[in-house]
Amino acid sequence: MKIEVKDLNELKKAAQDVINLYPDDRIFLFYGNMGAGKTTFINELCLALGVTDHTSSPTFSIVNEYNSSSGNIFHFDFYRLKNEMEALDMGYEEYFYSGDYCFVEWSEKIPNLIPLHFVKVAIDVLENQHRVIHIEKK
Repeated sequence: MKIEVKDLNELKKAAQDVINLYPDDRIFLFYGNMGAGKTTFINELCLALGVTDHTSSPTFSIVNEYNSSSGNIFHFDFYRLKNEMEALDMGYEEYFYSGDYCFVEWSEKIPNLIPLHFVKVAIDVLENQHRVIHIEKK
């Protein structure tokens, strides 16, 4: 599936479309270059799921937890991990196999720890705020 987003105002609808298309999925892995808009899109997904708290990138904390009417949501940013052992030490599996939403940035850092089933969300930047979001269930 492919969603074109020509400006930030279209992200809200794109996020709602993703939630509607994958109602039973809980693990979403986000791919894209630095600055592609992964965190911005995850923020919109959180809003679509009913999060009322301020959302932000967990670059330094590695994981942020949000509460919503849809349950807990965990937002991971593994960019700063030096190796997979750091994810093991933080107990990643308790999050990934909890049944709660897990939105994961930089899963490339933990290739051997990724669950078998997930939704891949790849964001390509075309120009300015124009993005193409490719979504594929694995």
